[in-house]
Amino acid sequence: MAKVGVLLLNLGGPERIQDVGPFLYNLFSDPEIIRLPNPALQKPLAWLISSLRAGKSQEAYRSIGGGSPLRRITEQQARELQSTLRQRGIEATSYVAMRYWHPFTESAVADIKADGIEEVVVLPLYPHFSISTSGSSFRELQRLRQTDPGFAHLPIRCIRSYYDDPGYIGAMAELIAREIQACPEPATAHVFFSAHGVPKSYVEEAGDPYQQEIEACAQLIMERLERDLGHRNPFTLAYQSRVGPVEWLKPYTDDALHELGGQGVKDLVVVPISFVSEHIETLEEIDIEYREIATESGITNFRRVPALDTTPTFISGLADLVQHALEGPEVNLDQAAALSTKVKLYPQDKWAWGWNNSSEVWNGRLAMVGFSAFLLELLSGRGPLHALGLL
Repeated sequence: MAKVGVLLLNLGGPERIQDVGPFLYNLFSDPEIIRLPNPALQKPLAWLISSLRAGKSQEAYRSIGGGSPLRRITEQQARELQSTLRQRGIEATSYVAMRYWHPFTESAVADIKADGIEEVVVLPLYPHFSISTSGSSFRELQRLRQTDPGFAHLPIRCIRSYYDDPGYIGAMAELIAREIQACPEPATAHVFFSAHGVPKSYVEEAGDPYQQEIEACAQLIMERLERDLGHRNPFTLAYQSRVGPVEWLKPYTDDALHELGGQGVKDLVVVPISFVSEHIETLEEIDIEYREIATESGITNFRRVPALDTTPTFISGLADLVQHALEGPEVNLDQAAALSTKVKLYPQDKWAWGWNNSSEVWNGRLAMVGFSAFLLELLSGRGPLHALGLL
C-alpha cells in the first residue's frame, strides 16, 4: 500500500503578541486578500495596513490569552485524523500547511518529501471554497510544484470543498442541537449562522462560489436538524469580519443582530458556520464583540455553538473524505485551484478588476486607487502633494 500524506490546509495565526504584525503583513501581502490593479503595490500596502492594524489586533489577541490557538487545534486535528485513517488500514501521515504563519506550506512540503510519501491528499480545513482561502492555498501549492522538482512528481488528489458532505453536515447539526436543547424555550430559539465574509466583487465579478456554498450549507444543516433531530427553528445567515471600504456580502452580522433584537428575539444560538477551529473570529469577534451587540439589542440568551475542533463525528467525516478521494476519480491541483472556468484567481487580470454598477464598489475602488497613488508618492518622494508642500 502506498504511503499517503494528508496535507491539511489552514490559515494560521500568531501564537504570541509579537507575531501579530508579521502575521498581518503575510496576510495582506496575498493578492487574494487585497486585490490591487498593480502587483507592485501589494507589499508596500501590506506593510502599511499591518502597521496600522497591529495595535488593535494585538489587543484582540490579548483578550483571548495572548495568541491564536489555531496551530495547536489544527495539529491535534491532524493527529486524530491520522490515527483514524490508520485504524482503517490506510498508511497515512498527516501534515499541517498554514498559509500565513508557521508551519508554512514550504515546511510541510519538505516534511512530505523527507518522509518518502508516495501520494498526497490535499484537504482544506475550509469546508466552503473561496478564492481567498482554499484558492490561495491551492495556488501556493501550485507555485511550489513549479519550483520544486521533488514535489512536482508526487501524485496529488485534492478535496476542493465539502460544504454538502453528510459527515460535516451531521457533525454541525449535532453541536447546534445541543445548544438549542439548552435554551429555555428550544422550539423558539433562533439559529444564527455567522460566516466569514468576502468582498461582493469576488462573487459577482470573479465567480467565487463561496456565497452559494455557504447558503446551501446552512439550508442542509437546518434540514438535517429537522429530519434527524426534530428541530424546526427559524434561522438567519449573516457575514462577519469585513474590512476596507468596498461592499462585502450582506447581511452583515452586526446589522442582523440589531434587527433580530428589534424583532424581539431573546434566545439566539450562534453558529460559526465557516470555521472548523476556534480562533480569533470565534473567541474574540463572536464571543466578545457580537455578544455585546446582541445584549445591547435586547437578546438575553446568547449561546455560541463551539467550533468542530476534534469532535469525533467531524474527524470521522474528514477520514471519509480522504478515503473517497483515494478511491474515487482524481482531482488534481490545477482542477482544484480553478474549480470552474468562471473563477478568476488572478486579481491583477483586467477582467477581474473591471467595473460594475454598484456605487459602493465604485467608491471603494476609487478610494483604493487614490490611496495607492498617495502611497506611491509617499514612497517615491515625488508628486503633486510634494509640489504643493503637503508632504
